[in-house]
Amino acid sequence: MISSPSNKMDSEVAFDRSPAFRVYKSGRIERLLGETTVPPSLTPQNGVVSKDVIYSPEKNLFLRIYLPEKVSDITDKKLPILIYFHGGGFIIETAFSPTYHTFLTSAVAAAKCLAISVDYLRAPEFPIPIPYEDSWDSLKWVLTHITGTGPETWINKHGDFGKVFLAGDSAGGNIAHHLTIRAKREKLETVISGIILIHPYFWGKTPIDEFEVRDVGKTKGVEGSWRVASPNSKEGVDDPWLNVVGSKSSDLSGLGCGRVLVLVAGDDLFVRQGWCYAAKLKKSGWEGEVEVMETKNEGHVFHLKNPNTDNARQVVKKLAEFINK
Repeated sequence: MISSPSNKMDSEVAFDRSPAFRVYKSGRIERLLGETTVPPSLTPQNGVVSKDVIYSPEKNLFLRIYLPEKVSDITDKKLPILIYFHGGGFIIETAFSPTYHTFLTSAVAAAKCLAISVDYLRAPEFPIPIPYEDSWDSLKWVLTHITGTGPETWINKHGDFGKVFLAGDSAGGNIAHHLTIRAKREKLETVISGIILIHPYFWGKTPIDEFEVRDVGKTKGVEGSWRVASPNSKEGVDDPWLNVVGSKSSDLSGLGCGRVLVLVAGDDLFVRQGWCYAAKLKKSGWEGEVEVMETKNEGHVFHLKNPNTDNARQVVKKLAEFINK
């Protein structure tokens, strides 16, 4: 039996990013990581309860809310709000994977905050800028609770809108940055207190400084992954969505928050991007406070891959300290 051209296209790999994903010549994507999900739990896990709530009925998009169990029903205590965007290059992972459920549970237990972990539509089926638009919609949905009359009781009862933080790792850190720029530009009804960028996914065609060592294979991996996420981008990895640090047209002075924490890992491909983001922010005329914490001898999102290590616990501790400062 002779296979048809379409069958052949569907089995021939166009871009292999194993162990994360593969894209076939037909356009089909095979996600190899981040597809497993775990349910929320009203039974406390590490002293934290969680539930899933829809924020975009039109797109059937949900977010997961985490709350310290001790305040869930008993008190009206107000807690800082952490809005979190997951990583995965805009292509893999979800807000409901064991990886993110574990991390957010630990973060809420440490920070004693209310956390909202956002799920968004992923590329290539929903290419850039759709993940940003979904994330913006989630932020606006959260802000419908400012007067205490929003659709979700936990946020109405326990959310302190004087202490709103956006955070994310990798692509999620990129999202948190862009939403905070947009929040000021569009004069959002609440002030974002701070953002936490964990190993943020920023990149460009040219090395950001003399310390950025570029492995040819890894560089091709980043470029190929961005093509999958943003197939319509004319500039490739110099696209303003991605080249936040290196692009002269990228103005950070309009960042709509007062404090920034950038977490970087010494062996991460993106380590210099994180450092240089902080340096550019300081020089931009932005009047807030920025802090960088580097974890030596660790790679990209090490704290998610190995959450029970001392270094991973330091990431959670730093996040909690920043929120409660």
